[in-house]
Amino acid sequence: MAETASTGADGRSGPGAAGRLGQGPGRLLVLLYGVFTVGAASRSIAQMIMKFEEAPLAYVLSAVAAVVYAFILVSLVRGGETARRLAMGCCAAELVGVLTVGTWTLVEPSAFPDATVWSDYGMGYLFLPMVLPVTGLLWLRKARRA
Repeated sequence: MAETASTGADGRSGPGAAGRLGQGPGRLLVLLYGVFTVGAASRSIAQMIMKFEEAPLAYVLSAVAAVVYAFILVSLVRGGETARRLAMGCCAAELVGVLTVGTWTLVEPSAFPDATVWSDYGMGYLFLPMVLPVTGLLWLRKARRA
């Protein structure tokens, strides 16, 4: 059976199929969230195993960031309206986290003897942790209209 314009490659039809969140420019977001998920998770796991007592807050916050990244990644890949809404909520939470932790690390650096993914607004990661949620929110908002 031939696919129509309203049927996605996975056979689903309807508004969520034609406008999959991880397609087009969304593919770059999928790639970046995938890289950040693996990077933040592996780093935080290694740090919590080897030197948790040195900076527990920083390592736990990096693990939280990894979970948020993973949830957004899965939502982008899954697609559909429910996933889009959940991803928007997580991108908003990620942005709040980056702003909160970024400000906290500047105001009280002694609370963070080691850096997190979100320290100094993601400076150690070329500020991508600050750019990603904003870009994600813009993309998810545009996908709603599509």
